[in-house]
Amino acid sequence: MTTDTPTQAPKPASLPVIRIQSGRHKRAQHGHPWVYSNEVDMDKAAKALPAGSIVRVTDAGGATLGLAAFNPHSLICARFLTRDPAEAIDTAFFVRRIRRALEIRERLYDRPFYRLIHAESDGLPALIIDRYGDIVVVQANNVAMDRRLPMILAALDEVLNPSAIVLRNDSTARSYEGLAEEVKVVKGSVQGLIPLEENGATFFADLSEGQKTGWFFDQRDNRSFIANLCQGRSVVDFYTYAGGFGVLAAKRGASHVTLVDRSALSLSIAMKAAEANGVADRVTAEKGDAFNLMDQWVAEGRTFEVVIADPPAFVKSKKDLAVGSRAYRRMTKAAARLVAPGGMLLVASCSHNMEPPLFHTEVARGLGEAGRQGRILRFAGAGSDHPVHPLLPETQYLKAMVFALD
Repeated sequence: MTTDTPTQAPKPASLPVIRIQSGRHKRAQHGHPWVYSNEVDMDKAAKALPAGSIVRVTDAGGATLGLAAFNPHSLICARFLTRDPAEAIDTAFFVRRIRRALEIRERLYDRPFYRLIHAESDGLPALIIDRYGDIVVVQANNVAMDRRLPMILAALDEVLNPSAIVLRNDSTARSYEGLAEEVKVVKGSVQGLIPLEENGATFFADLSEGQKTGWFFDQRDNRSFIANLCQGRSVVDFYTYAGGFGVLAAKRGASHVTLVDRSALSLSIAMKAAEANGVADRVTAEKGDAFNLMDQWVAEGRTFEVVIADPPAFVKSKKDLAVGSRAYRRMTKAAARLVAPGGMLLVASCSHNMEPPLFHTEVARGLGEAGRQGRILRFAGAGSDHPVHPLLPETQYLKAMVFALD
């Protein structure tokens, strides 16, 4: 967290003005949450503004389009916070946004385990807040949100009064904004693994060392869908992490589940979940690289009735697209060869640069190269606690496809 953290918001009338170039305002005017640096008059005054400043954005004629967080050093130089030019960006602002997000989640879920704030989709750009019962994890991925963490934390105390708050400010996105990485508990204490509930099962999250914020709430619905197809069947869960897919499949009645991950720590957490759900006798852990094990098991003629492959992002930026696309195709080919006749296959991608049509194409090619035929039972994204901004395709990043193979 940077040291120049504001505790009060400047009055909207006193905010600096950023002007969009003539004829380039329509995207912003029609609701897009971002303004790019090549769309604004980046004069000396604009360049001199400190990163994270709140600015008033206008069109070339001076009409106000809203207030935004500004960073003159970023390609996405302005991210809208509000379209009301009279609204102060203060603690009360964050309270309103968090309360609105909470109201939606409480309609969606009967247990307090979900993504509470999903960045732009919840009106708080670059801010992630995940809820684990009485503990919340916060990740501020740009300078503006990082500088306003005192306001955000105060708002969380007012709305939820959690027993503990963990800052997981260790994402790669922060490096693009010139922010240091840090992980620390800023309220209360967090000891060891934290239990969470999802789909009627118990799992565990490592909020300090685990991936992302400790758990992937986004796959909740896809986990439930495929788990319902696993009763009485053998299952393999590649890239299992903390067992989200595989342990739920066992709880829903799978005859046996093999969890695969290259991390011994992740497998130990997954097996703890298997024990907590009373299914450890039907779950085994296999440490290793997913691609290597897939190839090995194909060569051995091994098959499973349900194969799940939910890897980390193969396409982390646009420059990775060609290589990453081939990786999804190769993964699908190998995974499909492991599916027993009449079995099921789930493949997923969390790469937002891997757009749905391309993912569909590469997965279909992988099936073809494996010599498998089938039909799509489900093509879905993230759960409802990861809402999609209607003008920002990047927020629709997750893709999961379920096939019934012949």
